[in-house]
Amino acid sequence: MPLARSLSVTSLSGLEEWDEEFDREDAVLFEIAWEVANKVGGIYTVIQTKARLTCEEWGENYFLVGPYMESSVRTQVELIEPCNAALRRTIDKMNSSGCKVYFGRWLIEGSPYVILLDVGFTAWSLDRWKSELWENCSIGVPWFDREANDAILFGFLTAWLLGEVCTQCDEPPHIAAHFHEWLAGLGLVLCRQRQLPVATIFTTHATLLGRYLCAGNVDFYNNLAEFNVDKEAGDRQIYHRYCLERAAVRCAHVFTTVSQITAIEAEHLLKRKPDIVTPNGLNVKKFSAMHEFQNLHAQSKARIQEFVRGHFYGHLDFNLDKTVFLFIAGRYEFSNKGADIFLEALARLNYLLRVNHSDVTIIAFFIMPARTNNFNVETLKGQAVRKQLWDTAQTVKERFGKKLYESLLVGQLPDVSKMLDKEDFTMMKRAIFATQRQCLPPVCSHNMLEDSSDPILNCIRRIGLFNTAQDRVKVIFHPEFLSSTSPLLPMDYEEFVRGCHLGVFPSYYEPWGYTPAECTVMGIPSISTNLSGFGCFMEEHIADPSAYGIYILDRRYRGVDESCNQLTSFLFQFCQQSRRQRIIQRNRTERLSDLLDWRYLGRYYISARHMALAKAFPDTFIYEPQEPTSATGFRYPRPASVPPSPAHSLHSSPHHSEAEDEEEPYDEDLEAEKDRVNIRQPFNMPEDRDGHPGNECS
Repeated sequence: MPLARSLSVTSLSGLEEWDEEFDREDAVLFEIAWEVANKVGGIYTVIQTKARLTCEEWGENYFLVGPYMESSVRTQVELIEPCNAALRRTIDKMNSSGCKVYFGRWLIEGSPYVILLDVGFTAWSLDRWKSELWENCSIGVPWFDREANDAILFGFLTAWLLGEVCTQCDEPPHIAAHFHEWLAGLGLVLCRQRQLPVATIFTTHATLLGRYLCAGNVDFYNNLAEFNVDKEAGDRQIYHRYCLERAAVRCAHVFTTVSQITAIEAEHLLKRKPDIVTPNGLNVKKFSAMHEFQNLHAQSKARIQEFVRGHFYGHLDFNLDKTVFLFIAGRYEFSNKGADIFLEALARLNYLLRVNHSDVTIIAFFIMPARTNNFNVETLKGQAVRKQLWDTAQTVKERFGKKLYESLLVGQLPDVSKMLDKEDFTMMKRAIFATQRQCLPPVCSHNMLEDSSDPILNCIRRIGLFNTAQDRVKVIFHPEFLSSTSPLLPMDYEEFVRGCHLGVFPSYYEPWGYTPAECTVMGIPSISTNLSGFGCFMEEHIADPSAYGIYILDRRYRGVDESCNQLTSFLFQFCQQSRRQRIIQRNRTERLSDLLDWRYLGRYYISARHMALAKAFPDTFIYEPQEPTSATGFRYPRPASVPPSPAHSLHSSPHHSEAEDEEEPYDEDLEAEKDRVNIRQPFNMPEDRDGHPGNECS
């Protein structure tokens, strides 16, 4: 298998190019996950965004393996004939033995090859494979757990595929197989049990037991060493899943997690310390000019403002130019995602803004999917009323313009009092009467199927944020993912994020956290926690994260009430910022995007694969890990110029005017250049005796 590869990783502008070459023309990489071409959660984003970089590294020798989902394949995959003779023979052999295996290209950046296994078509083997699993591994799986049954089918098919590839090759290649999460982990266990010549890597993005324990409102992180893991897994009826996950962790040549906080969790719950931490990245689109992403923010903000005008019709007694948009988004895990502490902080923020007679209004969006049956009638009516008012204004404007034009044609200055006739006033009065509203603007944009038991709605009822005129904090719960085809808020998620001012993600359990990472690369400040992988990563790389628009909430060493007060303080400080200060902060936030680019973070995956190949094939590959140093990774200094937050302001008065802001010296290009000069360069990857880069684990 010829290896066509070209990898040149530029980590941060202004730093030396980081270049790496591996001598492994006969090496092949299989990356296996349940979310290959199958969008379920965050692992889909990891694999999709990383594919381009991995294709550049491995060329034609990179294959993704996932389940065959017809609905996804129709729109995401182009089915083709296998390009490689050995792989073609492998697929033909499996298909003739009672399987259905598909080969194609995934229609994403990089266009990687995908091998899709139809687990449903092979369900006739489930009982036999369950028996084999019990006999060889002493793991029993109950018949009613459909997800675990799928994991068994997928695992055995994956091991079959890899074993057949080894058999069909004239000269056995050096195969590296990277498995993601417990759903794919059984394939790894079977590879080791069958002694296949495969270098195995297992990445856990979140431990099964950790997610269940945190959902149960326990003091998780301060009691990690105390849990009886077998009992806890059994009590939650996930013992068989836990066994599959732990077996994969123990059998892997190399075990990785996505963050330091998850590494600590895995060491206690899965009983193995990760070999390397592999943080999650994104494909970062850099703009040629700094103002471009600021313009995108202004355009998207204007569209959100239009929605707000309709939603609050009849109660639009606040200034939209002094309105700050906050949002939280993700899976509907009320406590794990921090929606509970966010709502409590909003109630306290509302009190602070009212007693301080602030003219700032906060609108907090909750974008979390829940069970609904349709849009709220009152919400749809608001958008219809807004459109009607716009149409009326346009009609009157056209009539006014025509009369003005005719007056100018005859050489007369118009008599403004005669420009609007009685019919115009009647039309406008009717439009105004249509905006009269007897009820308050709705808190929820949809009709909830479980309204009385919904956690967010019950919390809103308790804290009393009902969008009244006295409230300086308004709440909009949108229990559906955003879409540009929605009749209510026709915006994609990315457009919506760009239009907001602050993302708030005070998660209690967040192994990585793609939502704040996505905010960062779009230049939107965010609030994260020291219990999220993203928050820990940013604390490690930035001397003063808040100066760059990354607020890190302490949820590990403080009680819930203290953390809530700290979150309230962050929000109140942010509300005090002037428009110019927010622009400065967005510029700084966007500069952090290099840290989250796969061009930088992909090196950790490269190290993991190199380590696994060296362990599985010690005669061919050499790997000499080095102890990590404090210099590992980039380190952003404190900004050299004007602080963006009133909390750090040099002024003696807490409230200063826009005119005072204009006098503060600030040059974005100059500050960015100072950052580039002062950023601590990453610790260079050590070389082994063959000149290959070694470990850069931090």
